Amino acid sequence: MTLTIEDCRYAGDRTFRIADAPTSAHMTKGDRAKCTELTDENRVVMGELQDRLYADGREGLVILLQAMDAAGKDSTIRHVMSGMNPQGIDVYGFKQPTARELAHDYLWRAARCLPERGKIALFNRSYYEDVLVVRVDGLWHGYRMPKRCLDCSEDEFFSRRFGQIRDFEEHLYQNGYHVLKIFLNVGLDEQRKRLLARIDDESKNWKFSASDLAEREHWDAYMSAYEAAINATATKHAPWYVVPADQKWHARYLVSQAVVNVLKDMDPHYPEVPAGEKDELAACKARLLKE
Repeated sequence: MTLTIEDCRYAGDRTFRIADAPTSAHMTKGDRAKCTELTDENRVVMGELQDRLYADGREGLVILLQAMDAAGKDSTIRHVMSGMNPQGIDVYGFKQPTARELAHDYLWRAARCLPERGKIALFNRSYYEDVLVVRVDGLWHGYRMPKRCLDCSEDEFFSRRFGQIRDFEEHLYQNGYHVLKIFLNVGLDEQRKRLLARIDDESKNWKFSASDLAEREHWDAYMSAYEAAINATATKHAPWYVVPADQKWHARYLVSQAVVNVLKDMDPHYPEVPAGEKDELAACKARLLKE
């Protein structure tokens, strides 16, 4: 395998161009077994590191999954995160905001889902929807906000949001959190195949929505919005990983490697028992052995 997760990393040190980002690493079927094996190995490592993270309780991890429809977000969560202890991870889906959420600033619904330190939160979509779908569909024009907030050009409005997101993610880092941002980059033709499969397979009909086709018609606009968002918010402490997603099994391996890497960077440790308590443990052990 020639493509590594580091090849997919954007941390503000290079320009991201969506036209240059592969949707497939052109892996062969013979590579599938190896990718699956490596993903399984990574799940074991993730489980061990998560256990230390939970016991340590000093840092938290927020994982963001962004993608176009049918890119494989749900299956990635199911296959990659299955090695995690459910007590230490929470998954949140960010769909169309409710009236209550719209009455707050756009980061509010994400902030209230942040994990306790020692835990992991996985966002299936995220506050980045507010610089993606909100931009493509022009939803910001209809916001109930003061004129001073809306009386500007589109570029200025979203430039402000990019700055707010960078500040928010830096704030999280300075308060004990890591943010891992993953964009599953599926190709237009592959998305078409997957949408057709949802129609042809009755067990997948529930996943299909006619709105998927409406969003598909704005593909180029979405790619432009993703390019702008990634370039404006990719930083050292909150990098983006643009993962080719046409071959799900390969994408799952790359995502699992990204999660392992960030957990290793966090370097969690089991709490060290003070010397006085070790004496107490020894005494308790002696009592148990006498029974």
